[in-house]
Amino acid sequence: MMVPVALMLLGALTAFVAPRLLSRVDWPDREPVVALWAWQCVVAAVLLCCALSMTLSAAAAWQAVRGHLFAPAPRPVVEAYALGAAGGPWAAATAVALALAGAWSGAMLVREVVRARARGRQRRAELLVRAPLLPGEEPGGGPLVVLEGERPDAWWLSGATPRLVITTAALRRLKGRQLDAVVAHEQGHAQARHDWLLHCSAALAAGFPQVPVFAAFRDEMHRLVELAADDMASRRFGRLTTALALVELNEGRGVFGPGPAAQAHVTQRVHRLLAPPDRLTAAHRLRLTATAALVPVVPVLVAFVPGLRALG
Repeated sequence: MMVPVALMLLGALTAFVAPRLLSRVDWPDREPVVALWAWQCVVAAVLLCCALSMTLSAAAAWQAVRGHLFAPAPRPVVEAYALGAAGGPWAAATAVALALAGAWSGAMLVREVVRARARGRQRRAELLVRAPLLPGEEPGGGPLVVLEGERPDAWWLSGATPRLVITTAALRRLKGRQLDAVVAHEQGHAQARHDWLLHCSAALAAGFPQVPVFAAFRDEMHRLVELAADDMASRRFGRLTTALALVELNEGRGVFGPGPAAQAHVTQRVHRLLAPPDRLTAAHRLRLTATAALVPVVPVLVAFVPGLRALG
């Protein structure tokens, strides 16, 4: 049971240390896309540790699993994992507990997707009420929906036929390139499929509320996807234009004063866009991305070290 225990400890250490390290550095605000990748790698490493630990624990507990898993492996490899002597109630209990946790994660993801689709259907039904089809117009025919509304707002409605919804108040307040920047921001969400990141992070946080790394993952996904979409808009229409568009959309909501964290994020986004750009160099960004990509490889190396030693 040494390798499964080592994997579980490695997963726990990653879940404890990585969020604290990421919260102490400032480069995620400058490079949100790299930060999104780094967070995904951290969570993938934690989940991979659990999956490998479950697999090896099941192999130690049950001959059938061991036979299928190590069928092509030489006998010294099987002996290096000490699977014959490591079986027992603890191995079986660990495998069953981790399998149930995996099934629960899948159920939470399915629930989140089902709820998101239900919300999408409800919002589409509301759109039909607030913006009825004109004579001869087909349902879902156009990518843009304009709603009568006193509050300036714009959002991307994902689904089989994605649509950009914008209110008449937003059209009145946003001028020229500011409106283009808002459209580019929403298109950035759609092109990067940020909705799936939000679904997965919400499912893990809801399924395991006592695990801090999943709650931090959910919160950071909500923050970083907005920064990434802001950057996509600012690259096309300028940082000042994008910041002014944010101000115009949110000025009447009281978000530029004392308030909850969700409102403070809007202020931080505007300040970030107005601050002088302090970009990482391309080489530094590449090193960060490569380092983050190696995080999920560590549990694989831990799992296969005994087999590699036996073959050597």
